[in-house]
Amino acid sequence: MADKTEAPKKKRTFRKYSYRGVDLDQLLDMSNEELMQIVHARARRRFSRGLKRKPMAFIKRLRKAKKNAPEMEKPECIKTHLRNMLVVPEMVGSVVGIYNGKTFNQVEIKPDMIGHYLGEFSMTYKPVKHGRPGIGATHSSRFIPLK
Repeated sequence: MADKTEAPKKKRTFRKYSYRGVDLDQLLDMSNEELMQIVHARARRRFSRGLKRKPMAFIKRLRKAKKNAPEMEKPECIKTHLRNMLVVPEMVGSVVGIYNGKTFNQVEIKPDMIGHYLGEFSMTYKPVKHGRPGIGATHSSRFIPLK
């Protein structure tokens, strides 16, 4: 009985994240040219054509928010319309408000999101909830009795 209570508690081990075989720490140290070699073809083409003014300004704002955030707390939300922005390792840990055409959905960038587009995490439509059919849905529903 006494040996069960004295057993040391096993610490939780967290899964080490890797993107295409490269650890997160190494991803953060990579330059854009090195990162370009391991992402998918569409992202490679996008990087090779250069990041324009808006994506660079967005990354700059994310850096500033991370720098100004208190220790061990999430940075403030940065709103953006750039749904076609690729998630790069530098963004991990940031909070982004992604515009869906109506509102800004707050998303915390996690390592699993690297290589995806921001738009994938903010749905532009509300999924259909099918209920009862309305008037005019079928031929029989067109007949409405007068009394």
